[in-house]
Amino acid sequence: MNKLKSKNQARVQRKKRIRAKVSGSATKPRISVFRSLRNLKIQVIDDVQGKTLVSAGIKESKLKNTVEGAKKLGKILAEKCLKADIKKVVFDRSGYKFHGKIKAIAEGAREGGLIF
Repeated sequence: MNKLKSKNQARVQRKKRIRAKVSGSATKPRISVFRSLRNLKIQVIDDVQGKTLVSAGIKESKLKNTVEGAKKLGKILAEKCLKADIKKVVFDRSGYKFHGKIKAIAEGAREGGLIF
């Protein structure tokens, strides 16, 4: 018998499945996304060393938590990555559906010059 799961439990299970396949290295780090009702945070992570290389968030950037704000946040992250000499990355959506704000972050990062 299947037990009913909350949305967050299902997302965490999807996240584990994605993380089993996606990992970042020094040459191609991983962009990890966290989304809550009030905030969006992005980190560029080198999984080999276990270090965060670059990070950005809606609150620190004084942006609104909208699709347009997410796209601008992706561009801000791309600028920071290019300053840190990071051009190629792997995108980890953390179990969230690839639409709306998550898709806007990816599009903004691509427009900013990141390749993934």
